[in-house]
Amino acid sequence: MGGAGVVLLLLLLAGAGAGVAWRPPKGKCPPSCSCSKDSALCEGSPDLPESFSPTLLSLSLVRTGITQLKAGSFLRVPTLHLLLFTSNSFSVIEDDAFAGLSHLQYLFIEDNDIGSISKNALRGLRSLTHLSLASNNLETLPRFLFRGLETLTHVSKDSLSVPLRCTPLISEMWKPRLSDEGPRGPPCLPDSLLPPPELSWFQTVGEAALGVESFSYQGEPHIILAQPFAGRCLILTWDYSLQRFRPEEELSAPSVVSCKPLVLGQSFFVLAARLWGGSQLWARPGPGLRLAPTQALAPRRLLRPNDAELLWLDGQPCFVVADASKAGSTTLLCRDGPGFYPRQSLHAWHRDTDAEALELDGRPHLLLASASQRPVLFHWLGGRFERRTDIPEAEDVYATRHFRAGGDVFLCLTRYIGDSMVMRWDGSMFRLLQRLPSRGAHVFQPLLIARDQLAILGSDFAFSQVLRLEPDKGLLEPLQELGPPALAAPRAFARVTVAGRRFLFAACFKGPTQIYQHHELDLSA
Repeated sequence: MGGAGVVLLLLLLAGAGAGVAWRPPKGKCPPSCSCSKDSALCEGSPDLPESFSPTLLSLSLVRTGITQLKAGSFLRVPTLHLLLFTSNSFSVIEDDAFAGLSHLQYLFIEDNDIGSISKNALRGLRSLTHLSLASNNLETLPRFLFRGLETLTHVSKDSLSVPLRCTPLISEMWKPRLSDEGPRGPPCLPDSLLPPPELSWFQTVGEAALGVESFSYQGEPHIILAQPFAGRCLILTWDYSLQRFRPEEELSAPSVVSCKPLVLGQSFFVLAARLWGGSQLWARPGPGLRLAPTQALAPRRLLRPNDAELLWLDGQPCFVVADASKAGSTTLLCRDGPGFYPRQSLHAWHRDTDAEALELDGRPHLLLASASQRPVLFHWLGGRFERRTDIPEAEDVYATRHFRAGGDVFLCLTRYIGDSMVMRWDGSMFRLLQRLPSRGAHVFQPLLIARDQLAILGSDFAFSQVLRLEPDKGLLEPLQELGPPALAAPRAFARVTVAGRRFLFAACFKGPTQIYQHHELDLSA
């Protein structure tokens, strides 16, 4: 839509047919402006007008002398729903130029001389639905210009002066958003402007947490958080009315470090691994019942748990609990009747910090990281775990996580000091593939969200790094940063899909749990 057309739309929205324009009391309508009760049209103004009505809904600026849009230019008109610029001479839009316009739905910046726009220029426009940058001098747009604009539904396809090539490689999030004057025809964008998959903040939940797990019960996705300071395992579910996550049930678990869920048909179990007071098994026999503690788990063996994992051995569910005490040993507990009982003690005296269950060569394996030696790989043989090998070049590893891609098995090794590492299984052992600088990392966790194989390298001191596996290179490449203070000392991540939307939970040790929404780049369309 051209500038004149948008001006006409503006006037129609402002109330065409109302007769002679109404002027508010003196001082409310700046010079060079024509005002009605809730709209203003300013032409030829030497600078950005001020002193508008506090109820102003729409503002159009035509042929003004504005040279650039600076941060906070519209803080005095926070009620705007529509803002239009046409035939002006400004060439730069700075970061936070539209700060304070949380109600703005329509933004048209057309027929101007804009040559550059800052990557955070649109930050804070949480209600924006329509955007046009048509007929300017823009040759490219910053990579994350649209970050946080979840409500955006239409972007003019002629927002750039470069030739556009139609392409089906466009995310589901953006399919209805690119058009001439509406959602007609296939979307067109230059390849360099395809929006990358990204995580945008969605919700904050409760208190600090050490662990987070997703699970499905009765066909509904759930999340469980291990909150040691609150002394509980907190179960969350999706509220379809409020479109938010809400608490469903909590289990009393002082000093808890891991809440591991297990669903068996109609029954639901939670292993609560606790530093003090003994670890417990909670059970819900069927739907509509509350979870209740049913068993104290290996009180003489689990002295100082640091991690718990679920694995299946010979068709039976088992838990492995990594013990970090000097006199303890990691313990395998398998189901026997109504409870879970010790099946094997592993790796005594090594102060294990993390356990990872994985399958290699068609057999169950278990990888243990400890504070005293390199990670050790066990394989399931003859009804018990036997040591197979260790991992070379991997000292001071705090935690391990694995993922599969392209038929290969990869391993993410977390190191608090030094470089965290990515390794690949070669059929006999894990070999170093990639080093990633990490300072203060307690978690390096891979996550498959939609079609994107991501990995998040957390940090206690700086921004956490979201990385994406590039199939052509076989390496993890930087994608996005998640920074403090919101993401304060992350310890675990979990993904959940609900109501057609994908979310990432980040459990933080020094702050509340953060929830992000994932927007994917769909390459299958």
